[in-house]
Amino acid sequence: MEWENQTILVEFFLKGLADYPRLELLFFVLLLIMYVVILLGNGTLILISILDPHLHTPMYFFLGNLSFLDICYTTTSIPSTLMRFLSERKTISFSGCAVQMFFGLAMGTTECVLLSMMAFDRYVAICKPLRYSVIMSKNSYVPMAAGSWFAGVVNSAVQTAFVVQLTFCRNNVINNFACEILAVMKMACADISGNEFIMLVATTLFTLMPLLLIVISYSLIISSILKIRTSEGRSKAFSTCSAHLTVVIIFYGTILFMYMKPKSKQTLNSDDMDATDKLISMFYGVMTPMMNPLIYSLRNKDVKEAVKHLFNRRFFTK
Repeated sequence: MEWENQTILVEFFLKGLADYPRLELLFFVLLLIMYVVILLGNGTLILISILDPHLHTPMYFFLGNLSFLDICYTTTSIPSTLMRFLSERKTISFSGCAVQMFFGLAMGTTECVLLSMMAFDRYVAICKPLRYSVIMSKNSYVPMAAGSWFAGVVNSAVQTAFVVQLTFCRNNVINNFACEILAVMKMACADISGNEFIMLVATTLFTLMPLLLIVISYSLIISSILKIRTSEGRSKAFSTCSAHLTVVIIFYGTILFMYMKPKSKQTLNSDDMDATDKLISMFYGVMTPMMNPLIYSLRNKDVKEAVKHLFNRRFFTK
């Protein structure tokens, strides 16, 4: 779809799987199942962390925020994508695209910062256990979580505001399932060097800096664990942060692969590159939030005990 003589764009065409209509029903079913799992899994973790007093700790407060964040993040794009799979109309309004960009970037930024806060929490728990209750008091971990959300909202508001002020004309096809800020920005028929600079600064502050904090935290954690004399002690110490480390590897691994892979050869075999990008985008937007509650429940004894305790209290007590 093109706008031949228009200078003001009023809607975008989200290509998605429009070239493969027979696959849309299959992907609709798969995406719907994944979305239900995300809602149930993350919702259950939030409920457990609220109802079980033993989980009223900084770690599970952060985990509850992460679960709520994953629900919000996927809800900004999955329901509308599901509707487009079943509809012949694949368009989204300019304002709707702006809203989707804002919430998508806000949730993504918040998760980057929040994961670094969780890494710091694990560092204090393992490297400074005697001072843990003092350093990670309620006066500390609540502002840390609130600051993560604030950073995400501010970063997204600034970047989205600069993008929507750009002039868009002629081509309005987004070769993806949802509005992604970088893809929309590159469609503008205007100078985007300023936007690219803002994005570079934001990426450094809210993606790379949190990653650096995570790397430093886990370097110190691993160093402390290696100093533990008994294998049982090392295993117990590592188990307290293994779930978080797994989530970090999946989350950041996908981001780095998506945004930092070489672009110079994309013109070669572009159809394959487009298909690859879409699959990675789907993995980034759906698989990570779906796997988070599974990782934390399967690899965390506290969560298992909390589920068992709540189940017994609900069904075996009057």
